[in-house]
Amino acid sequence: MKKNDVLCTSHKIQRCGWVTSDALYQKYHDTEWGVPQYDDDKLFEFLLLEGLQAGLSWITILKRREVYREVLDGFLAAKIAVYDEEKMLQLMSDPRLIRNSLKMTAIVKNAKAFLQVQQETGSFSTYIWQFIGGMPKINRWSSLEEVPTETLESKEMSRALKKRGFSFVGPTICYAYMQAIGMVNDHIIHCYRHKELLKE
Repeated sequence: MKKNDVLCTSHKIQRCGWVTSDALYQKYHDTEWGVPQYDDDKLFEFLLLEGLQAGLSWITILKRREVYREVLDGFLAAKIAVYDEEKMLQLMSDPRLIRNSLKMTAIVKNAKAFLQVQQETGSFSTYIWQFIGGMPKINRWSSLEEVPTETLESKEMSRALKKRGFSFVGPTICYAYMQAIGMVNDHIIHCYRHKELLKE
């Protein structure tokens, strides 16, 4: 990520500086990142993807997203929660995936914890959005250097999720998750999406 790079070369559209010229990356930034998400299935998908990203670049995950969608039954928590040892060995032997045993185990663990939250609260969306008061927080950063990697809210979310049995949900991962699902609008003010999201 080039922190000082805030201009996209194509069509002179200003995007956040972490976006490269990669078309997949640009599409994700332009259509998904920072858009408030309330659908439980999508919230679970992003939770898994953010956990898989730990220690890696986001583009690494984006390029494997459809493969994960294929092998993880469309990111459906109810199906993932019952994966057995044979299925896990199959996943670990798939060269298309990031074959980290801890992350693989966390996928199933998080699916079970996710379903438990749904059962107890009726909606994972309602549960997760409570950490930000139910409404997106609109930030006004003028540069990437200003954007935090964690906040009091992400720390609180991390503690709560860990208590519920989730893994790969540290404060930094939780904040990246909050950014991705639109709990916070962290598009730089010079980025065209910052204003667009205010209208959506």
